[in-house]
Amino acid sequence: MTVAIDMGNTAAGPAATLDLEELLATRLLVQGNSGSGKSHLLRRLMEQSAPWVQQAVIDPEGDFVTLGDKHGHMVIDAAAHTEAGLQRAAERVRRHRVSVVLNLENLDTEAQMRHAAAFLGGLFDAERDFWYPMLVVVDEAQLFAPAAAGEVSDEARKVSLGAMTNLMCRGRKRGLAGVIATQRLAKLAKNVAAEASNFLMGRTFLDIDMARASDLLGMERRQAEMFRDLERGHFVALGPALSRRPLPIKIGTVETSTRGMSPKLMPLPQATSEDMRELILRAPEPEPLRPMVRRAAPASPPPDILTQLAQSRPAPMQDRGRPAPRAETPEEQAESSRKLDEVLRQVAADPDAAFRSVAVLYQDFLVRCRIHNLAGKPLDIPAFRRRLATVRAGVGAEAADSPEWAQALAIAGSLPDDVQGVFLLLARAALDRLPCPSDGTIARAYGSRSLGRARRLLSYMEEQRRIVCRQDLAGHRIVTLPELGWETAPGDPNAPDPIERATALA
Repeated sequence: MTVAIDMGNTAAGPAATLDLEELLATRLLVQGNSGSGKSHLLRRLMEQSAPWVQQAVIDPEGDFVTLGDKHGHMVIDAAAHTEAGLQRAAERVRRHRVSVVLNLENLDTEAQMRHAAAFLGGLFDAERDFWYPMLVVVDEAQLFAPAAAGEVSDEARKVSLGAMTNLMCRGRKRGLAGVIATQRLAKLAKNVAAEASNFLMGRTFLDIDMARASDLLGMERRQAEMFRDLERGHFVALGPALSRRPLPIKIGTVETSTRGMSPKLMPLPQATSEDMRELILRAPEPEPLRPMVRRAAPASPPPDILTQLAQSRPAPMQDRGRPAPRAETPEEQAESSRKLDEVLRQVAADPDAAFRSVAVLYQDFLVRCRIHNLAGKPLDIPAFRRRLATVRAGVGAEAADSPEWAQALAIAGSLPDDVQGVFLLLARAALDRLPCPSDGTIARAYGSRSLGRARRLLSYMEEQRRIVCRQDLAGHRIVTLPELGWETAPGDPNAPDPIERATALA
């Protein structure tokens, strides 16, 4: 039985149909500049074919996640999974015939290429018993199959290009039908584009892209100018699944919508020049900490000149003959430690403290120490960072002095400075068998409001073999710390951060 997919109307009026069975055997290439209606076309194709064939969408901008609301596509946030995890997930997708959207929006370009390649590899390597027909839609295909080397590493480019080549060249025998869309044909690897037998060419303005489009459609070069005049949503179709001759078509309406929107003209805000000056020129807020590269310190750094002078200078006359300050008793040390923890809790209690740099917090800490008349040498910055992380994790004084927590601190010390606080947060939850912290809580502990950054941080610690993440049947996250033998209770990763929520309510 032939399945005809309604794509819209031809220029003459009749319906423009696409033979789905023929498409599965011959693949499709869509080209059009930004704003030409490329994503709208892909959405129309997937909506109309969803009841007939399994689908997988490689979505670099998160534009197609709304397909899950209407057609039941499972949305996979690639940033929350490792490459190996995505490869296993893809194999299970083919086994259970689930339509999915791989959302890559929270990853940088190189990570998008690696994660997409892992997922495509899982689809490609599925066992022969599960080679069911599947449409594999890749938006912005020039990112995953670039024609030339760019800013990403050669290794990432080779892995991604190899996965795309497998999809377009060898995927048909495994039931995989590639549908790739690109803004510019000149930026797409030729060996990937050449494997498509069906084409939908939209508006484009550059001569090199118009020339390649006319060549693929078998048109004369003088006819290439027509691609400049195409309206949004209008394409020229050619191929065994579409038309034997170049056929102008207009893509029909869609049921779902993208989360983004085209910019609309709107009046400027009305405000006085003084108000606007205050908004634009006020001092910036401190930036969150960036990941730091740990460098080994020199074996024996020479003392600076001020230290040498201090060591060689004789004691002042009024200090000569005075006895050295006596050592604190254990009770006094305990009291000093208690006061120090109280000051640290005051520093951490500020709702904006998580988003300020350590240097700013350290200055606040020193001022508070003077206010509370804390005697003795203050903590240095590394010790302050570690002590503050323990306080933020909510570890009580008794637990902080336990040998178990000392072991957790030792493991945290092997991680980068900015990651230690998050590890201790997870360790405290596991020690007390509390629910696993949510993405929002982890992001705040890292000094960020980005949930994607929190998930990438968990993936990093998992790759370092410091933690193991898994989900229960309800989709709640459980984190195990193998070196400590501790495990958190199940926790909802999407739950709101309690501190942020309390601040918003206030």
